[in-house]
Amino acid sequence: MSVHLADDTSTLDPTVADDAIEFTDVADVVERFADAGYLADQRLATTVFLQSRLGKPILLEGPAGVGKTQLAKTLAEVTGRELLRLQCYEGQDETTALYEWDYGKQLLYTQVLREKIGQVVADTSTIAEAVERIGAEESVFFSERFLAPRPLLEAVRSDHPVVLLVDEVDRADEALEAVLLELLAEYQVSVPEIGTFVATHQPMIVLTSNNTRDLSAALKRRCLHLSLDYPEAERELEIIKSKNTGLSETLAAKLVEIVRGLRDLDLRKAPSISEAIDWARTLAVLGADELNAEILSDTANVVVKYDRDLTRAIDAIPRLVDPNAEVPAHLHGHGHGHSHGHSRDHHDHDHGDHDHDHGDNSGQAKRAAKDAPGRHADDYYGSPGSHNDAGTRGGVSPGQGSRSFKARGTARKRPF
Repeated sequence: MSVHLADDTSTLDPTVADDAIEFTDVADVVERFADAGYLADQRLATTVFLQSRLGKPILLEGPAGVGKTQLAKTLAEVTGRELLRLQCYEGQDETTALYEWDYGKQLLYTQVLREKIGQVVADTSTIAEAVERIGAEESVFFSERFLAPRPLLEAVRSDHPVVLLVDEVDRADEALEAVLLELLAEYQVSVPEIGTFVATHQPMIVLTSNNTRDLSAALKRRCLHLSLDYPEAERELEIIKSKNTGLSETLAAKLVEIVRGLRDLDLRKAPSISEAIDWARTLAVLGADELNAEILSDTANVVVKYDRDLTRAIDAIPRLVDPNAEVPAHLHGHGHGHSHGHSRDHHDHDHGDHDHDHGDNSGQAKRAAKDAPGRHADDYYGSPGSHNDAGTRGGVSPGQGSRSFKARGTARKRPF
């Protein structure tokens, strides 16, 4: 077996792991990722290269749909490693992330060995003596034979190099985040009944976060941190072209411009890169030979996922296509027809309940403004009793993490 229990974990030096060198230089990262269909910019490629040389995990933060998860998949593809994925969610505990005991298998063995167990306690005269005798045999049932590994332990125990993706770690409770620290720092995990498993093949670890909550400084300190945002127009056009959507380059360039305009709106969820690719494919399937307001409005639901956002997008699309366009009444999202013969910087009339920003209108600036300590109010995701805008169920109580990770001896029966 390629895994081992470590008596002295100080012997592991991540910087000299055999599997650490995966790329010759940054240009090699860019080239191999491009061959796999992922266009990495210089900053991202440099981070990946440093990961392979320094043996540190990567933490990618940024809005959904900017290629964070795909980076891990591509990294596995270009390095020939198996991809192991842990999808995080609220209330998750270590039984789905790290390991659990196979109680069914333990019970089956107990039934089969009942006669043998009877022999073990046959010459005892008291219950206490029998319990003591069975306790001496407990290590038989709490051994690797009955251990059911989950992605974190599986990555450590793997007998071949792997890429471990910890996706949307910000959705997990802080207790699970704490469990990750040992793995991220020392590439090992501890099983109290057995000992410490240390990776013989150091996994390449990628963590992603959509910034729904702030991650701990301890976790960030253990990682190469990189914030991703939507790419520049030129790069996004290259990405769309690389996906062979069927849309001409001219129309694709126009579509990129419109998508970027939608991202500048105050939307609940801005269009992602992958959704822009889907929109390009949609328009190609419909045989679009020009991008007019009508066909874009009819298909805007490909990139806009909320009713309020769709209303704002349909309202904005005509002026994104042509700043001097006359808006047909049936395309107007909120039913008060008027001319949009003005530029985006001089949109100065009243839109009722529409809250237009007349300052810095860039989507990046708006996202940056929201990314501040304490930006999430008490009613945000993860707060006790929350009823948040995202419609998720309300609340992670302060004690939820500790409850998730407390000993479950009273919740599940051991085989004997």
